[in-house]
This record gives sequence, structure tokens and C-alpha cells, in this order.
Amino acid sequence: MKTKLLKANEDSIKLACELLKKGEVVGVPTETVYGLAGDSTSSSAIKKIFEAKGRPADNPLIVHIASIDMLDGIVCEFNEDAGKLASAFWPGPLTIIMPKGKKICNETSAGLDSVGVRMPSNEIARAIISKSGIAFSAPSANLSGKPSPTTAKDVYVDMKGRIPLIIDGGECDAGVESTVISVLEKTPVILRPGIITKEDIEKVLNKNVLLAKEVTAGVTDESKVLSPGMKYKHYAPNAKVTIIKSSLEDFIGFINSHKTENTFVMCFDGEEKLMPVPAMSYGNISDPKSQAHNLFSILRELDETDAEQVFVRCPDMTGISLAVYNRLIRSAGFNIIEI
Repeated sequence: MKTKLLKANEDSIKLACELLKKGEVVGVPTETVYGLAGDSTSSSAIKKIFEAKGRPADNPLIVHIASIDMLDGIVCEFNEDAGKLASAFWPGPLTIIMPKGKKICNETSAGLDSVGVRMPSNEIARAIISKSGIAFSAPSANLSGKPSPTTAKDVYVDMKGRIPLIIDGGECDAGVESTVISVLEKTPVILRPGIITKEDIEKVLNKNVLLAKEVTAGVTDESKVLSPGMKYKHYAPNAKVTIIKSSLEDFIGFINSHKTENTFVMCFDGEEKLMPVPAMSYGNISDPKSQAHNLFSILRELDETDAEQVFVRCPDMTGISLAVYNRLIRSAGFNIIEI
């Protein structure tokens, strides 16, 4: 299959809409990361997404809409909490888990009775949804397990020959996937952290919100996996990643004791020159938005080096930094050392 990489314009958006209507898969930009878009109501289209990614079929997808009206048939219940969250954060990087409607095929929801829905703020994504009339499912447009793509070039590296079209809409703003919250129970539960934080959500709902234990740990046999990003190792470069929880001084000491010829470091701005091995900054220590924005691009950049092991300075575990930590522990396969 030949893969076209086209700048976003009226003609390329029209082509994307035509392909979606034919049941094909298209790489599209969103404000979080690039996604692989396919018709959420079409089993054959969704199967093409799983095939292109090499994604396990028991990992549910998120449905993207352009207006509240599109929820009809996508969900069968839109409760008070969902309404408050949609009013406050849509369009934007928040996915709400709700009871599934009849329009959604089983492949989209991985056979669950629930489905995650969000309304992207990216104008290109919204134009494709509106002009095609298709609420598309769109997991990140990378090979399963690899770092999510934040540029069209990243998508092309992973998806060349696998999908017919990639729309280039520039670099993604957020850099990490949407916050996912379930409103299926009386007390909402965050299943995946993102740019929209627990504190943001609690302020809107005016009540406490739970954080699923799987956010900072792996799933167990008892875990109910309602959201992408929970079950499998994700976001991993080729090198082995290890997160180090320590002071800067202890981190440098650990690197000196454990460095090899192919050891690299991920640290914060200004710390690179202090490291005894090649180092890359993934953001400012006091600016979690910069960490989220840069994280996946740095993980991908590592694959262009000869790195065999990567030691990472651990971010904070609150607010937006929790989203960064959540992605890092999965890229490391939960390989964490505390000093």
C-alpha cells in the first residue's frame, strides 16, 4: 500500500473524508497526539486500525465527535456528571467513559458495555468529523507499544505502507493522550491522567474523584480495563528504560556507578551538562506542560541513537506531572529504582 503524506488543506481533508466513508484508516492530527481514524460503527474499519497498529483486540478505542448531537446512538446515557464535564472541557483533551449505544461496533469497545468519547479541539480533526459525518475511533497512530506520535513524520515512520493517508497538521499541542474518566458509577474514576487534572475535574463536579490504582501500577487479573493505556506496556523506545526516584545528586551518583558505553539519560532543562553520559532534556522541572509536550518526541529521538539503556529523572506525581509519570512507567515496563 502506498501511503500519502499531505499537508492539511481543503483537498486533503476532502480525501480523508472519502477514505473514511469507504472504511479506510487515516492518520489525523489532534491536540493530544496523532491518531489512526476509522469509522466507529464499522467492524471492518476498526479491524484495519488494529491490524495497522498491531494492537491487541481487547484494548478499547476512543470515539471522537464534533458536536454533542453526535452522541445519539454512540452512548445510551449521558448523565449529570458527563454533562458537566462536557460543558467544561469539550472541545478538549478529556475522554468520558459512558454506557455504549447501539451504533458502536463491538470491536471499538473491545466487547465492553461502555465506550470512551471525546470531542477534540483540533480544527483539522473536527473538520474531518463534521464533513464526513463519521464519529471516528482514533488510537494513537504508532505501532503498538512504541511512543505515541506528535508529528506527521512520526506517523509516517510507523505507518508507511500500512495506511493510505496521513494528514500533516503540524506538531501536537499537548503531547500526551487525553485524560480518561469513567462516569459509570456514582463516584467518577480517572483511568488515565492527562493535561486535564484530577483537581480540574473535582472543581467542575464539586465532589471527590477517584484515581484508579492502575494509573501508577500495572493491571491485575481483577482489573477491569475500560480505557486505552491501562493494560499493556506502552510508549517504549528500543532501549531499556529505568526510572530513578532520587535527588539530582544521587541520580548523578547512580549514573556514574551504572553507566555503560551505550547509556543515555533523560533529565530536566539545564541538567544535561551535569551528566556523565549523553543526556536529553524532556522539559523544565517546574513546568509539567513542557514535560508532557516533549516526552514522546524525546523517547522517539532515542531510537535514532545507539542507546541501550536509558535512566530517567522521575517527574512529580501530581497535577499534569502525573500524566508524564504514568506514560514513563509504562515505557519502562514499571522498572523503577528508588534511592
